[in-house]
Amino acid sequence: MNPTHDEQPPQTPGPGGQGAHPPYGPPQAQPHPAPAAGAAHPQPPQYPAGQAFAPGGGLSWVHISKRFTWHRRLSALAWAVPAGLIGGFLVSRSGGALGAILWGVAVLLSVGLAWIVAELAYRSWGYAERADDLILSHGVFVKRLIVVPYGRMQFVDVTAGLLEQWMGIATVRMHTAAAATDAVIPGLPAAEAAMLRDRLAQKGEERSMGL
Repeated sequence: MNPTHDEQPPQTPGPGGQGAHPPYGPPQAQPHPAPAAGAAHPQPPQYPAGQAFAPGGGLSWVHISKRFTWHRRLSALAWAVPAGLIGGFLVSRSGGALGAILWGVAVLLSVGLAWIVAELAYRSWGYAERADDLILSHGVFVKRLIVVPYGRMQFVDVTAGLLEQWMGIATVRMHTAAAATDAVIPGLPAAEAAMLRDRLAQKGEERSMGL
């Protein structure tokens, strides 16, 4: 017997004895399982702030010579002695003995501060030779990191003043097309400065030929 409009066709039982969705109307949406309690959301990787001034690639900083500290200190003394004598004489003419004493105290405090900063500056200097560039970092109150690609270097020179020559150290300068990216590494032993100059010149020539 064919079913009439008032009769419903029999429903086929589904799994577990449950009735299947009726053929009329949309099927009922299945609820999504709730996330497990205490499930941790993925967190973005955290990087230490000091990593911005790391050489990277598993490299470590190559530090300059300790004689750099004494070069800075002796330079400060070389300026302080004439400044103290001449300045004290000029101040005494207008401010008397008290003015000259105060001037001398100010000069001594400046020399003491220069000695402390010289040690901090020595500790802040470091450089590393990477595959495609040289990276160096320095700075006491404002830390700075410079990356110099070998292919951008125009020439490398080594300089040493009278005091530097006496102390056996030198300064390596890397010149590029943009003056803002020039790099200076002071306080290197003279032999190390010469070898670094040759390595940088060779790498710069190889990279420039490959451009």
